[in-house]
Amino acid sequence: MRFLPALAALILIAAPANAQTPSVTPDGYREDALAIEGLINAQYAYLDRFPDAVMPMSDVLRAEAGAVHDSGSLLRYAEHALTALADHHAITGASFRDSWAVTPSYSDLWVERQGEVWRITAVREGSPAEAAGVRAGETLDAVDGTPVTQAVQVFWSGIGLEAGGDRDGYAARVLAAGRRDRDRDLTVSGRRLSLPNLYATRDERPPLTVQRTPEELSIRFNDSLGDGGTVEAFDAAMAQARLGQTVILDLTDTASGGNTVVARAIMGWFVSEARRYQIHNLPAEERRTGVPRQWVEQVLPRTGKRFEGPVVVRVGRWTGSMGEGLAIGLDALGVRVEGGPMAGLLGAIYDHRLPNSGLVLKLPTERLYAVDGTPREAFQPRP
Repeated sequence: MRFLPALAALILIAAPANAQTPSVTPDGYREDALAIEGLINAQYAYLDRFPDAVMPMSDVLRAEAGAVHDSGSLLRYAEHALTALADHHAITGASFRDSWAVTPSYSDLWVERQGEVWRITAVREGSPAEAAGVRAGETLDAVDGTPVTQAVQVFWSGIGLEAGGDRDGYAARVLAAGRRDRDRDLTVSGRRLSLPNLYATRDERPPLTVQRTPEELSIRFNDSLGDGGTVEAFDAAMAQARLGQTVILDLTDTASGGNTVVARAIMGWFVSEARRYQIHNLPAEERRTGVPRQWVEQVLPRTGKRFEGPVVVRVGRWTGSMGEGLAIGLDALGVRVEGGPMAGLLGAIYDHRLPNSGLVLKLPTERLYAVDGTPREAFQPRP
């Protein structure tokens, strides 16, 4: 199964630690590092998650920022600064070969803390973990032989922060996804397993997998909501829909998100007039000007492309970002959305480029809501 979606392939660029941007001085790299805290506090849309509505900082992080002197030390500090947000949607635009895997794009276990137990609540279909027999309901006991509770504490103490709250599940999921350049050593319900990381399993798939019966037309998106060929493939699949069939849109493998062009092209098949599908809010503008900004995005019908029969959407933990936006948009159109909880990724990402080095930080900068005002990350499908 392919786990290298087009969007992730664009942003996960290995960056050797000794690579330098021409003409950037050590002071320039350090200035970029010291600017990251202010950038996050100005642009990150979810500061209300933290005490005093500012990003978590520590003496360890401040000392690391002050010691930055080249591109490698800047990138490592940027990774640590974004890790402090405990937000799977906040990532750097470049990476090291040994960086933690982007979650959920390159993860196959959804782990949550339940008291003293670290419960695997979902396993990605077709993944190495599923092939090894890991099932939802089992426990993640250890990573590299270290009990998970201890591993999570070490994960956070490395950047001077304490475990607890949202940080627990975030760290456990990152640890379970592992490093990009090596196999994973995980103990699951007492069984010690060696699993490849998902960067190593890269067989190609088409944008869609389509199955037809007289009663149903099932269209599964193969993590392709950012793929330019998806719209053409979807149009071709929908052209074969017949009267009386139910169209099933399977979004359970869309963890890497995508873009609104693809999403609006899909939704355009199911409307005959302009319809609201998502609300956007930009906190950064209100912080800067004192004037709030919010707007509603609409989907429009597409000429010659219309389906008026029943539609069902299926979602799960690897429905992420634009996959979640598509789900709440179709729900606003009256489509039944069913399945388990989605990834709960926060907001819409903007690219923020540091002035000296050009390093990009990808931050959730817009807050997103369903048309009834429900935060996208809080939307619940029907069971």
